[in-house]
Order: sequence, then structure tokens, then C-alpha cells
Amino acid sequence: MDIREILSKCDHTQLSVTATWEDIKALIDDGIAYGTASVCIPPCYVGEAKRYAAGRVAICTVIGFPNGYHSTAAKVFETRDAVACGADEIDMVINIGDLKAKLYDKVQAEIEAVRAACGGKILKVIIETCLLTEEEKIRMCEIVTAAKADFIKTSTGFSKAGATREDVALFKKHVGKNVKIKAAGGIASIRDAEDFIALGADRLGTSRIVKIAKEEHLL
Repeated sequence: MDIREILSKCDHTQLSVTATWEDIKALIDDGIAYGTASVCIPPCYVGEAKRYAAGRVAICTVIGFPNGYHSTAAKVFETRDAVACGADEIDMVINIGDLKAKLYDKVQAEIEAVRAACGGKILKVIIETCLLTEEEKIRMCEIVTAAKADFIKTSTGFSKAGATREDVALFKKHVGKNVKIKAAGGIASIRDAEDFIALGADRLGTSRIVKIAKEEHLL
């Protein structure tokens, strides 16, 4: 697969708690230079990033991150604030405890509330697959589809594991036709990226693919 095609599917990501504005600016520069789908950054940098990027790359940020146990009202407020600051894409974390408690209507209602707060911006729903049973993953495919989110996303990258090929294949089998798939966490090589895309991932959450492209002079 052409490296440009792979990069065009990458959300080039920097979510470290120690990330400075200089780190974020460098991420944006790389996102622009390498043609990534977006740069995914902490909410506190969205406004400054939007002004600096000046439309040259989409700005993505995270909501309820990384644990997902914020109240729905807090997630909605975070989302409205991020959109007001210029976020183009929102990656939210579900309330995993509610899912485990089988409060499926509540999980769906929260996604719908965040979707409404997005104001038409792209919404990706992080379900943290490493903490879920197969039944719970399938149920989340159904809930994300019913809530009319744009993407279902495997992982935050902050829990005990990231994306697996098996989970992306499971998503592809069970998610609705209008919902895309984002694989994130542990995508460490071009081969990983190619495999996830072949299995049905439309986006990849990673910083490593740009790093590889730079180090190996692939562009």
C-alpha cells in the first residue's frame, strides 16, 4: 500500500500528559507535511492549534479521556468547548461502568448527547476493547450504530492494551454500514497499519507511522 494512502488515514496523535505547546506545534507541522487525516491533541491546545494550523490539517481532540467516567454533562460541556475553540473531530470515551452494568440505553443516550454537542463535527466513540468481553464489544457496535456516531474506536492507548486485528474484524462484522472504524493503540509498523486497513479500519490513531515515514525517508 502506498505510504501516502496510509498517512491519509492516520490521526497523528500526541496525548502525553507532559506535552507542551512546542510538542503540539511539531505534531501539527508533521501532520501538514505528511498529509495525515488529522492531528489528535489534548483539549487545552485546540484553540491555539486551530489558529496555527490555519486549515492545513484537521484538529481532533478527546472528551472524557482517558477513563470515560466523567458525567454526561461534563462530556457535553467539554465537547461544546472544544468545538467552540475550533475542533473538527471529537473522540469521546464511553462510560465503561455503565456498559458493564448493562445500562445500554444510558450509554447510547450519552453518545447521542455528545453527538448533538458536536454540531455536525465528526464523532468517534472509544469503547476500550481491552476491558470488554466479546458480547460487550458487539453490543457497543450496535449502540454506536444506533446513536449515529461517525466512528467506533478501539482504544485510548492509555489502558492495558490497544487495537487488535481480531477486534477490528469483529467491528467490521457487527457495526452498521454508516459507521467507520478507527484502530488506535500499539500500531507500531507499516505492516500493522496495512493489516488494520485491510481488515476495515478507516482511521488509525498513531504517532509512529509519521515517525517511520520520516526516519525511512518514505516521502
